[in-house]
Amino acid sequence: GIVQVLKNLRTIKRQMLECQADVAAFAPDVLILVDYPGFNMKMARWAKEHGIRTFYYIAPKVWAWREWRVKAIRKYVDRLFIIFPFERSYFPRHGIEPIFEGNPLVDAIEAKRAALPSPDEFRRRNGLDGRPIVALLAGSRRGEIRDNLPLMADLSKKFPGHQFVVAGVSWLDRALYEQYMAGSDIRYVCDQTYETLAAAEAAVVTSGTATLETALLGVPEMVCYHRDLPTMLIDKMFLKTKYVSLVNLVLDRECVRELLQYQMNMPNATAELRAILPGGAKHDRMISDYAELGRLIGGSGASDRVGARMVELLKEDKK
Repeated sequence: GIVQVLKNLRTIKRQMLECQADVAAFAPDVLILVDYPGFNMKMARWAKEHGIRTFYYIAPKVWAWREWRVKAIRKYVDRLFIIFPFERSYFPRHGIEPIFEGNPLVDAIEAKRAALPSPDEFRRRNGLDGRPIVALLAGSRRGEIRDNLPLMADLSKKFPGHQFVVAGVSWLDRALYEQYMAGSDIRYVCDQTYETLAAAEAAVVTSGTATLETALLGVPEMVCYHRDLPTMLIDKMFLKTKYVSLVNLVLDRECVRELLQYQMNMPNATAELRAILPGGAKHDRMISDYAELGRLIGGSGASDRVGARMVELLKEDKK
């Protein structure tokens, strides 16, 4: 947020200078920037001004907001490496020829998949009963939990035959979750997002990378996202995409239902969850759509392929 940045401007500036000094002392053949555009685009400009070649991996999401950053990317980044297939058509329209080698999230999931417990083992480890599980991914920030978990708690009461499990994160106190789960039968687990999804029949997910993770794990999902009024109005002004979930953005059509702001109500949520559970009207189609999603995203080894491509480009420069 803006307030947090302003409070820490002195620290941010000091760390930027330290980073620049380290890079200058190392004198690299190339500076590889990964994600985090607020910091990295400033580093890209500094590197360009000091004659250091720059590669950028995981492009800033300029197709969603802050499109003005495209000009800076074109000016300061020598080669851009992207992770979403739809970016292959977006960036050339703005004078940038990107390189796409797949999405590293596939590797992250495959690395965890082999060690994931069976649904029965997951239940045993966490003291859960034998009812089918619905995973709740309510976000990773306090505001997201506050704005989304209450509806998820109310939704759980409509499905007494299912066990709703919220996947918490360790950097947020359990008490934060519990105050919004009060009066419901929701169970809490911590730092077990993939394990919870692997054991679930369906998931209710806030927007973000979690929507793509859920789909790549093959779990039918619905997206529920609500924020406070000022944030909602700001998002509405600046968000430039037709969808908010990465699943729909990659497929360029609605695969998962997005219940945003005032659409996020109990009748809509109840009907949608019923539709995506096994035997529901949307369940089989969603699983089929996920197979197409996987083909578009690409197979494993994305980061290895990107690394190899970077080395090739550097060798070509030295010829």
